This record gives sequence, structure tokens and C-alpha cells, in this order.
Amino acid sequence: MRVYVPLTLAGLAEAHTKGELGPGPLTAYGVTPSLREWYVSDDLEELEYAALSRAAAASLRLIAGDPGAARRRVVVAVDVADRDAAADPDRALDASSLGELRIATAVPLRLAAAVHVDSDDALDDVRAAVDALGAADHGDEDARFTVDGAEDHELLWYGVQEIPVIVAGV
Repeated sequence: MRVYVPLTLAGLAEAHTKGELGPGPLTAYGVTPSLREWYVSDDLEELEYAALSRAAAASLRLIAGDPGAARRRVVVAVDVADRDAAADPDRALDASSLGELRIATAVPLRLAAAVHVDSDDALDDVRAAVDALGAADHGDEDARFTVDGAEDHELLWYGVQEIPVIVAGV
């Protein structure tokens, strides 16, 4: 199963140094039954993109929780055994947890298929989204628009071998 693990740049640098994402439990996003039902599509590529987008939103929250974090969303695509990624059935109807999975243990970085990172042209919108996130969560429509502005940026795709270049200077 392909899952998407949200991180910060510092989290990616740490994973690179340790050779693993973790420690567990890890929050990841994937094509769950609730995501399939919400997205109403049978196209696996579209569903995986929706899961990647959910992980990007979770990365934004990680950045917001760390004032010193670089304002760049990071998601690592990892292939794990289906049995290693579990959805919480009690949260299946919670819209905020669509596609959310738990991985109990650390995941070796060698299982990573790709890394997705914001481009330089997204940074101003990501900064603004981080600043607006709290107000957006409380129903402020203008703040929600600002958060959506960051979500409008596609994350760039990088091969795992490019991680040292991505984290250089972190």
C-alpha cells in the first residue's frame, strides 16, 4: 500500500540521518474506504493524489506547530504492507480524518518511493496559510481562503536519492 507521511524539512533531515521515518506510531494518509467514499472515484491515481493532498494539509499543521520550522510542506510517499497501515474505525466518519492511517512502528527510509516538497513559488502562500490556520479552523472564511491558497500549489516530486540536496542547509 502506498501511504503518504507528512513531515517538516527538519523531520525529513532527521529521517535521512536515522535512515527511517519514526519512531512509531506514525500518522500517514492513504486510500482508505472512507476516502474512496468521500472522493467518489475508482481511479486509483486520483485517490492517491487526494491522499497526498491530505498529507500536505497535515504537513502544514506540523509546520504551524513549530515556529522554527521552514515554511515548506514535505510529504514522503512510502510503500508498506497493507497490514502495517491501519485506519481507526471510530474516526471513519470524521471528515478531518479522511484517509488517515496509523503505522505502529518506524518505517525504513529505503521503503520510500518519492519525496514531495513545496517549490519556492509556494513559500509566501505557505507562510500566510500557517499564520491563518487557527482562524480558518474557527470558521473565518477569509482565513480559509488563505489556507486554500497554499493548497493550490502542487508539491514537487523528488527521487529519494535527492533527499541530501533537499535537506542541505536545514
